[in-house]
This record gives sequence, structure tokens and C-alpha cells, in this order.
Amino acid sequence: MDRCFHTRFALRCPPLSGSHSFRHAIVSDSDSLYHRLFSHPLMVEGLVREFVPHELVAAVDFSGLQRVNPKFHPNRRWARRREGDVIWRLPTHEGSDIYLYLLIEFQSESDHWMAVRTQVYQGLLWQQVIDEQKLQVDALLPPLLLLVLYNGERRWKAATTTRELVAISPDSAPWPWQPLARYHLLDIGAFPKNELARRSSLVALLFRLEQRHSPEGARELVGEISRWFRQHGGHERLRGLFTELIREAFAGRGMSLSEADNLLEVKNMFSIDYDGWEERWVAKGVAKGKAEGKAEALVALLTGRFGRLAPSWRKRIRVAKLATLERWFKRAIDAPDLPSVFTAKRPR
Repeated sequence: MDRCFHTRFALRCPPLSGSHSFRHAIVSDSDSLYHRLFSHPLMVEGLVREFVPHELVAAVDFSGLQRVNPKFHPNRRWARRREGDVIWRLPTHEGSDIYLYLLIEFQSESDHWMAVRTQVYQGLLWQQVIDEQKLQVDALLPPLLLLVLYNGERRWKAATTTRELVAISPDSAPWPWQPLARYHLLDIGAFPKNELARRSSLVALLFRLEQRHSPEGARELVGEISRWFRQHGGHERLRGLFTELIREAFAGRGMSLSEADNLLEVKNMFSIDYDGWEERWVAKGVAKGKAEGKAEALVALLTGRFGRLAPSWRKRIRVAKLATLERWFKRAIDAPDLPSVFTAKRPR
């Protein structure tokens, strides 16, 4: 029986009784874990060296990396998420600086307005540099490089520049005056597995953790991470973060590794406890897969009868249990309106 395993955010069960799969979201401090990982200069250096176009950072002097404390707070809904952003100052061999702004996106889908958000953050960061360095009127601003690190299951489709979002033609008169902000996207799930496997950095191993694996492949990957730390001494803090990351992932699937204090113990306990744990989650995966299939069918039926569904209705359907979905589906066949599908008739 072929089964696939996604280490932190999804357990995939290919055809068992039909083509079903499910995504299991972990409510945890994963944002905090990634923030702490990329608050370490070794992780930032690996990210830039291997996953940023070489021509953008060819002159960076990695020995002088420095964290920047963001002192701005964008308003509205974006303000709540800035705790997960990481900013570094990258000095170059020529004596200038590049400011690296890393946005970590833990969400299931791409953000259509990300380019607009990046324009806001870039402007605020430049203003912070102007204020802190007391730049004179004849000074030049340091270059910025904004990276979006995304680990959603669905591939990123949003525009990467603000120009793509402006409702005028490039050959129109106002076009040259439209704002231009751009970010570099790192869509973890889009990297080919064989390409990541050829890379030797700790960041590549982290990205591989975010992708789906067979159970045996997951065990081997934990072993590779353990070997990396054995071969590269002096990174106890990072070793602890990776141990926490892996331990948290398995805990979210009913497999307790709380007694494992290091990566070797995690790997050994994973091997010992896996069989019974796997059977429990395969059974749950089949049930959840049926629910997802029924949810898709219900959305299609309701869309055909009542037109496009608002996001709130779609969300309600997506999180419902199978028994509830089946009840709604029966009502949807002859319901007079959309709200009637979700509300039982009261007896007179």
C-alpha cells in the first residue's frame, strides 16, 4: 500500500478506496519556529546563497550580516502578522548595504494583494533607514530585496509586481507614473524534489521537510538532517529548532515524540512507533478525503442552483463534517434558497 507523508502540514493518502486526500493543519507556533530559524545568520546565508538569483547578491559579504529590528507597524489586518517578518542588513564588498526583507507566509493560498503589501513594507523600511541614519538630502537609499517565503499546498498565483495589478494599459499615458514594487517569490512546494536533494544546505533540508514524502522517505530525511548536524558542529540552537519542528509535526498526527531530546532519538522513536500511528491516520485520511469530495460536490451543486458562493459559505462547507455535508446535500437538491440548505426546517 503506497502512502505519502507530509511532515508538517499535510498527510496525503493516495487511492485506497477512491481518490481521496486530506490536509491536516496544525494549530501551533510554527510561525514562531520559522521566525527563530531565519533569525539565525547561517539560515539567512543559506537562503540567499542557494535560493536568490546570484546576480542580485553576488557582492554580499556574509561575514557582516546584521539583524534589523523593524520599528514600524502597518495598520489594519496586516499589522497583526508583522511579528513573523525578518529583516537583515547584508553588507557588500563594495561598502554599501542591501536590506533583505523576508515575509513568511503560512496560509493555504496565495495573497492576491501581496505586491501592494510589499510596496507598503518597502516604503516603511526606507523611512526607518532615513530616520535612523539621519540621511541628508543628497544621500541615496540602500537597495531592498523583498523575499516572500510561502509554504501553502496550492501553488502561488498572485502577481509579483504592482504594475500587474493596475487597471490601465502599458501603452497608456499614465503608465510610466504607476508605482512599481516587486518581490522575489520562494514557493517551497514548487521546487522539484530532485533539485532540492542535490543541495547540501540546511535551508534545502528545511524545504524538503515541507514537501510530501513516503513514510520511509520521511525517516530517511530525518536521518539526513541528523547527519548534517553531526558533520557541522557548533549549531546547538538550530539543532534544537529542527528537533522541535519535527517533533511538533508528528505530535499533530497523534504520534508523541515529546521524550525525544535530539534528532537521533526522534528518528529512532519514529521508526518504533510508526506502524500503529500510520494505520490510525490512514483511516482518518480516508474519512476526511470523503468529506472533501462531498464538499466539492456540494459547492458545485449550490453554484449551479444559486450562482457563485460567497467565501463565507465556501468556508462553512469546507470545514463541515461528512455527516453534515450529506445532510446539506440532500436539502440542496430542492431548497428554495441558499440559507435553507444550512438551516433545518422547524416543525410546526
